[in-house]
Amino acid sequence: MSAAAITPIVMPKWGLSMAEGKVVSWLVEEGTAISVGMPILEVETDKIANAVEAPDPGLLRRKLAAAGEVLPVKALLGVMAPPEVSDAEIGAYVAAYVVPVASEGDEVEAGPAYQWLEVDAIRVRYARRGDESSSAAPVLFLHGFGGDLDNWLFNLDAVAAAVPVIALDLPGHGQSAARLPGAAALPDLARFVLHFLDAIGVERVHVVGHSMGGAIAAQMALAAPRRVASLVLIATAGLGAEINTGYTEGFVAAATRRELKPVVEQLFADPTLVRRQMLDDLLMYKRLDGVSQVLAQLGSKLFGGGRQAEQPVLQLAGSRVPMTLVWGRQDRIIPATHAAQAPRGAKVQVLDGAGHMVMMERAGEVNALILAQVKDQNAS
Repeated sequence: MSAAAITPIVMPKWGLSMAEGKVVSWLVEEGTAISVGMPILEVETDKIANAVEAPDPGLLRRKLAAAGEVLPVKALLGVMAPPEVSDAEIGAYVAAYVVPVASEGDEVEAGPAYQWLEVDAIRVRYARRGDESSSAAPVLFLHGFGGDLDNWLFNLDAVAAAVPVIALDLPGHGQSAARLPGAAALPDLARFVLHFLDAIGVERVHVVGHSMGGAIAAQMALAAPRRVASLVLIATAGLGAEINTGYTEGFVAAATRRELKPVVEQLFADPTLVRRQMLDDLLMYKRLDGVSQVLAQLGSKLFGGGRQAEQPVLQLAGSRVPMTLVWGRQDRIIPATHAAQAPRGAKVQVLDGAGHMVMMERAGEVNALILAQVKDQNAS
């Protein structure tokens, strides 16, 4: 039996800066038949915890990583193999396994984790992954209010394995400059993103938008439909007036970890996913010069008076831009009932066990929906 019959389970890389993870617990026992997408074990980083889902099917023959163990990315956590593979062959595979280390040449070829660019006099951070020489339209990821491109830590690499991806920190967010374009209305933000695409030489994209980012994506499709190959809108704004401004206003006002924690916990169906480092990173961002004022201005413009000011997704009724809407059923920020107002022809998926950050809590299913939308359009 060749070693090719043995399938390793390795420490995943979540996000562009993850170097190691801690094994929390195994979710399956040795001898379990594993199917693609099945949660195998739970891993936590300093920012968040999540289940490692099986990328391949197989029979779990050996668990190697113990609960509490901290291991580098790509370290061997377990082994899957058919019953006919002997224990000795598995032992030899494990003994010979070496954690892959990227060479300096590999790092140069892959490019830097982040890049910066000035667009309309606003400096923005962005990242590109996947094969940029591909003729396929890339996928552009747009985060929500108060977020950044690292909100896609469970999604970028998974999608980039099939199609090039681009993600950016919107103006006033993450490591982009604390400035907003124009009057900070959705048309201003959409125009800015289109100018960003001009600046990096990308004509047409599939857009994946979360929350506020979904409303910006919809506005892009209204303003420049030929530049938007398809839309995947996740827990999107712009489909109804209701929004939990207790969250948006609470996020703007929170100045300490104690104040911020209950606010951020509203984003998840499982609030235990919120880690101290996540809160510390958010507080560090909020304490940057000008950020509080920018967030207050943006929140007032888009969600003033306790209601969403604009509904661009509703305006896409009759649009030819293909669209998939994804929601977490336990969303406490923008209610999942808004999915019922989806434009005719849109695909709609409401996922149980997830809140507003459904792309984190149900990453495997969300990634599959993104890829299904993108591959369907790239093939047509």
